[in-house]
Amino acid sequence: MPAPSPRLVGDAAVRAEIAGAVWSLQPAERGLDANIIDLPAGDEIARHDGPALDVLILVLDGGGVLETAGEPIDLTPGALAWLPPHSERRFIAGASGLRYFSVHARKPGLTIGAAPALDE
Repeated sequence: MPAPSPRLVGDAAVRAEIAGAVWSLQPAERGLDANIIDLPAGDEIARHDGPALDVLILVLDGGGVLETAGEPIDLTPGALAWLPPHSERRFIAGASGLRYFSVHARKPGLTIGAAPALDE
């Protein structure tokens, strides 16, 4: 079976009328997860600990603040931020909203396993 060929999978300039994840990488056979996140002005992604993998974000448009366990990070168009595994984060969109591209290794899928043994 031949290897898959490179191809266009989206257009980061296209704006959606929704907030949140407005684009996600879809090919089933892939090693990456990638998304475009669009937050309206003043919206946020609540403080949480990230997944057990590195995440890289690129600010496409707008701006805001990335709150961390350390110093807050100003997010402006073109800013590249690395989010280490399990790092604390909170995204807050500025007055013009915040639109960013994120990429990371693909998260493992959910699997069905045996139920844990019950203590009697």
